[in-house]
Amino acid sequence: MIGWAAVLVAAMPGAAAAQQCGWRPAWVSAQMVPGGENRLAPGALTDASLRQVVRLTAGGAKVRVRVSNAFGKEPLTVRAASIARPVRVDGAAVREGSIVPLRFAGRAGGMVPPGADWLSDPLPLRVAAFDDLAVTLHLAGEGGEQTSHPGSRATSWLVKGDATRTAAPTGTTPTEHWFNLSGIEVEACQPARTIVVIGDSITDGRGSTTNGNNRWPDLLARRLAADPRTRGTAVLNQGIGGNRVLGDGLGPSAMARLDRDVLALPGITDLILFEGVNDIGQLSRAERPTEADARALVAQLTAAYAQIVARGRARGLRVHGATITPFGASDYYHATLLIEGVRQAVNAWIRAPGHFDGVIDMDRAVADPRRPDRIDPALDTGDGLHPSPAGFERMAAAVPIEAFAAPVAGRRPNP
Repeated sequence: MIGWAAVLVAAMPGAAAAQQCGWRPAWVSAQMVPGGENRLAPGALTDASLRQVVRLTAGGAKVRVRVSNAFGKEPLTVRAASIARPVRVDGAAVREGSIVPLRFAGRAGGMVPPGADWLSDPLPLRVAAFDDLAVTLHLAGEGGEQTSHPGSRATSWLVKGDATRTAAPTGTTPTEHWFNLSGIEVEACQPARTIVVIGDSITDGRGSTTNGNNRWPDLLARRLAADPRTRGTAVLNQGIGGNRVLGDGLGPSAMARLDRDVLALPGITDLILFEGVNDIGQLSRAERPTEADARALVAQLTAAYAQIVARGRARGLRVHGATITPFGASDYYHATLLIEGVRQAVNAWIRAPGHFDGVIDMDRAVADPRRPDRIDPALDTGDGLHPSPAGFERMAAAVPIEAFAAPVAGRRPNP
C-alpha cells in the first residue's frame, strides 16, 4: 500500500520538477599511481595544500567535489578544502572574496578510505560551462601511495600549511600534474547530455598547450556548445597517457577502469571509446611478431571493444567508436606491414555497422592523404604518433555531432 505521505508529496506543486534535478559531472580526471618524475617528493603532501585549476564543461546552481584516494594504501586525511575563482589559469592566485569552504558531512575536513573516492557536501554556487575553478586541498599526507593524474596539461600549486583560505599564497611550487582530485559535479534540473571519452595520451592531450585547454575533447565541447542542437552537452576527458585497452601499463587498462571512470559517473548519456594504439604499438615493439600474434591481437582487441559496448549499453549509454590514428612515422612504434595490417583490421571492425552506436573516423581526419599510414605532417607534433593542436582541431571537427543531438532511447538524459 502506498502511504498517504507519499501521495501528498507527489501531489505537491513543484514535486515533479524537484525530482528532475540530478547530479552530473562537469569535469573529471582519470586517476593512477604516478611513476618516475611524475611523483611528488616523499613528504611533499604532509601538512601541505594543493591548489588545482580545472575548466568545467557544464553548469549548475550547486557543486560538489570528488576527492580520490583510489590508489592509496592508507586513509587520506583532508584537513580543509575550498573552491574559488582563479585570477588566471596559469597562476596560484584566486579572486578576493571568491573563496568558499567545502564541507564533508558537515565538517571542515574528512577522511577518504584507501581505494575510495569521497564527495564533498553540495555547495550552493552557480557555475557555467567553461568556467575555471580552483580547488584547494589541505592534506595531512599522501595516504601511503600517491593518487594522481600525471597528464594534467595544467599547472597546480603546492605550498606547505593550510592555504585553503589564502587568495594569493606565497612560496608555492608549481607542478604540472593533478593529485587526489577526480571530479567536480554540478546539479542540473533540466535534461542534459553528458559525453565521457575514455582514451590514451591522444585524448589526454599530449601535444596540446599547457594551460591552453585545447585537447580535442576541449575543442569538441566548444563545438557542441556553439550548435543549438547540442548546446549544454558536457564532455568529460578520461584519457590516460600510455593507456591500453587490454593490459595495465601507465594506469589501469580501459577494461579495468571502465566501472570507476565511466559507468559509476552520474548522468552519463554517451561514451566515446578511443583506445588501442598502445596495444598495437606494444606488439610492434615485440621481438619478431608473427601473423598469428597479429590475428590474436585483432581478435582480443575487438572482443574487448564488444565487451565495453555491451556494458555501456546495459547502463543505457550510446557507445561511439573512434578509429585508431596512424603512426607510420613514429620511431617508438614500428608500423611494419604486419602492424599496419592490425590497425587497418581493427579500424575496419570499428567502422562496420552494428558494432558501435556511432563511428568517429579519427584515422581519416588526421591521416596524410599521400601516405595514409602516417599523420599529415601539418597535424603532427613531430613524433609521428601524437597530433598537434591543429590536429586536435581537425579531430574535434570530425565528430558527427548530429549523433549526440537525438535523445537517448529508453532513458532520460539526466536521471
